[in-house]
Amino acid sequence: MFSIILSTASKYLLPLLLIFSFFLLLRGHNEPGGGFVGGLVAAAAYALYFIANGVYEAEKLFKAEPIKIISIGLTFALISVVPSIVSGQTFMKGFWLDTNIPVIGKIGTPLLFDLGVYFVVLGIALKIIFSLAEEEK
Repeated sequence: MFSIILSTASKYLLPLLLIFSFFLLLRGHNEPGGGFVGGLVAAAAYALYFIANGVYEAEKLFKAEPIKIISIGLTFALISVVPSIVSGQTFMKGFWLDTNIPVIGKIGTPLLFDLGVYFVVLGIALKIIFSLAEEEK
């Protein structure tokens, strides 16, 4: 059943929820939150858009295959491990570059790992949501 109110609201809520998921990703770098929660919020944003406008519109808006997003996330997570292996330190030891960016602060391998988790969770959740929606057709 199509609802013009939900459809209009989802078009405004999608960017807000994506910004909030990015905030959770960056906040989790130093406090609770992070890639997992941010990825779930981003997936929930697309799920809301799918419920309001249909699976075809949601897939068209997302523009990428969820499997590619999963592989990008796994690549980021693997790259975050390389500095500790190359330097001979303990596995997944954090390395940071001190940037003077006020919101982000230090950029390092933990943030890269969180970004990888974000993309993996987003890709898996969207793959499940889109697959289940296509089965209903």
